[in-house]
Amino acid sequence: MGKDKLRRFAENLTFECFVQPAFEEAFRRDHPLKGHWHSDFFHNDRPIVLELGCGKGEYTVALAERDPNRNFIGIDIKGARMWRGAKTATERQMRNVGFLRTRIEMIASFFAEGEVDEIWITFPDPQLKSRRAKKRLTSPLFLGQYAQMQVPGGRINLKTDSQHLYAYTQAVIERFGLPCDVANNDIYGSGFADEILSVKTAYEQMFLERKLPITYTRFSLGERRDFPPFDWEGDDTDEKDNEEARKNDISDRTSRSSYANP
Repeated sequence: MGKDKLRRFAENLTFECFVQPAFEEAFRRDHPLKGHWHSDFFHNDRPIVLELGCGKGEYTVALAERDPNRNFIGIDIKGARMWRGAKTATERQMRNVGFLRTRIEMIASFFAEGEVDEIWITFPDPQLKSRRAKKRLTSPLFLGQYAQMQVPGGRINLKTDSQHLYAYTQAVIERFGLPCDVANNDIYGSGFADEILSVKTAYEQMFLERKLPITYTRFSLGERRDFPPFDWEGDDTDEKDNEEARKNDISDRTSRSSYANP
């Protein structure tokens, strides 16, 4: 492990906005902040917004700057990347920003029922292989976890370059009859991108340089709480092959935020 990465890991522990529980702590029992983020971390009762797979935290910080009346938590497992967002938030003395280092499949150990208002999912790994479909962050497996902690009707935002993940998410929404008020497959080409959607992560910059359309979906779980798994026929198509090749090419230079066990 490089010295720079070790330095960042060490500095993360000095940031008040950074929460890094031991794996065993999250795996075996609920974290002490579960149900207490408002009182013990933010010290206010403002709505909490999560960014899942936050990477360097660009979106978390940008959203928090634009909306000081809400609290924002970036979640990822890559501590060296999260260092950038945590350091920026610390230097700017931002009190409505937090970062939680954990695997996303463990978030039920960190948030109580109704504790989360809104969720952002920005450029996650699309998990293109059919056998990994359940690890997509809009799969029934994850929706079930979000339902445990999100307020009824809370928004879920997905921003991705992956047409396959975009189509899969539409299929999930249709399958469960979920309310969806935005499904745009090219937010810049259609002129839909507003100030919030125009915030660009490092990944998005790469995709835009390649002239790839960026998609955006905004939906909610409504009152639904059960999400049985299902097989999507779209996973049997060949259209994702080129996307897989592009993903592998990009991975030669960097890798997307990691949130699930291999």
